[in-house]
Amino acid sequence: MAILENDFSACSALVVDGNPTSRSILVSQLRDFGVGTVVQAARAVDARRQLEFRAFDFVLCELHFANEASSGQDLLDDLRRNQLLPFSTIFIMITGEATYAKVAEAAESALDGYLLKPHKAAHLGDRLRAARVRKLSLQGIFTAIEKEAFEEAAGLCMERFESKGKFWLYAARVGAELLLRVGRPADAQQLYKAVVAAKTLPWAKLGVARAQLDAGQVTQATSTLENLISADPNYGDAYDVMGRAQFELGKFDKALETYKMAATLTPTSITRLQNLAMMTYYSGDHVEAEKLLDRTARMGLESKMFDCQSLVLLAFARLENGDRKGLQRCHDDFNRLIERNPDNARVKRLADIVIALNLIQQHQLAQSVEAVRGLAKTISSSDFDFESASNVLALISQLANKAIQLDEVASMVDTIGLRFCSNRSQTELLAACAVAHPPFADRMRACQTKVLEMAETAMSLSMSGNPTAAVKNLILHGRETLNARLIDNAHQVLLKHGSKISEAAELSANLQELRAKYGLHHVKASLGEQKRQAGGLVLRTGAAGPNKGSEKGVEKSAATPINQAR
Repeated sequence: MAILENDFSACSALVVDGNPTSRSILVSQLRDFGVGTVVQAARAVDARRQLEFRAFDFVLCELHFANEASSGQDLLDDLRRNQLLPFSTIFIMITGEATYAKVAEAAESALDGYLLKPHKAAHLGDRLRAARVRKLSLQGIFTAIEKEAFEEAAGLCMERFESKGKFWLYAARVGAELLLRVGRPADAQQLYKAVVAAKTLPWAKLGVARAQLDAGQVTQATSTLENLISADPNYGDAYDVMGRAQFELGKFDKALETYKMAATLTPTSITRLQNLAMMTYYSGDHVEAEKLLDRTARMGLESKMFDCQSLVLLAFARLENGDRKGLQRCHDDFNRLIERNPDNARVKRLADIVIALNLIQQHQLAQSVEAVRGLAKTISSSDFDFESASNVLALISQLANKAIQLDEVASMVDTIGLRFCSNRSQTELLAACAVAHPPFADRMRACQTKVLEMAETAMSLSMSGNPTAAVKNLILHGRETLNARLIDNAHQVLLKHGSKISEAAELSANLQELRAKYGLHHVKASLGEQKRQAGGLVLRTGAAGPNKGSEKGVEKSAATPINQAR
């Protein structure tokens, strides 16, 4: 192992420092250690661009950049949030600031190393070697992750944690993330609580809240988060998770305030600005939302951290304001995104919404109606998700607002409502999407009432001693509405009363088909495409890891992320 620890000849490094003298010293020291390839960046934005398209074995990054709003910590947070750092990359923060608060912040971020200026070359070498020791010690775990053998990797983490072996605390963090990934939130919660008991750490407390959220214990998660934020008001990830919890509870006003706080703590974070901009839009303040969405697009359009749903909402806001040129820019921006991602079905699907909006703006009524009809044909397909529903409903509402006639519009609206209005938060989010035509918002709430009545009727049958009729009733309505909540209720009743149902096997087979196509995983409401859970580790998976900076390798390894942070 000693040979591997000290042989840097095949390694690559990125040095990020705005001071040319400091940068030159670091580059020279790395070359003296035998590092094969050393790349330099003077600004955080240049480093971000390098790291989005290339992987390095080492990143040495200055914490503070003169005349820049972003810091090295901001860079690291954004890269983790968007899965742009593979496990193999060793990230070392370098700074002249030796205050306890900053050292603690770096430790909380699970950095591979933290070096104070002025430093000796020997100190840097020690940091690099120590970080490599940890990587090599945990290699078995991450080899399993690369093979996507998540249960095996979680088992290895648990063994390391229970034996208190080398790097057991880090292994516990990875193991808890894996347990969340494979749908075992209760086990993950126990592991996080064990870490809290052994060594109180904010990330472990946040992990408890995340596991509670994944288990549907939203109220308990909110309480955990309130205590965590009270103890550490500057913990940005805690606000992210709190915003998610409030969003799922339908408390959009509170979620908006929470996202404002998160964006204030890290003003250069594209992801947090996007969350704030989207939440502002869905809360009804489209004027302020347009400003935030425009800022998001200007900051992040060329970045992989940018979520193109922001561009869709910006296009809606510009149509409402009659901003023809601005709407055309959204259309042009999507063309550039498609050029960069020609095989990305989601980008194309969202681009179709903006194309239809552009046709409405240009008063090409016949073409806009045909575009909407084309989108409406997918409403009953299994891959039509909540994001698609909210966008199509908003588009139909714009047609109605412009008095553009579409004969089948009522049927479209009801189909969307009955399929996706499963709870208050989803219903109110869809109602917010239909704000351009208030009667459609009312129809969403009416659809939720119908869905609740269907569920209550079935539950009454079950409680009165007729679970067979309850399951059949739920399956019937599930097929009619494609509502995931009704389908899941049927599954729960069948699990609970299967021994009393003579046709259990046949009903179970019918349910499996419905759940595969229209289950709860299709209807999760979120602000854009969530690339990772705040407070977790981002670990790339896939056998061909991006260790040597090949762009192709980076894309392949990022294709199947675990919800975590490095």
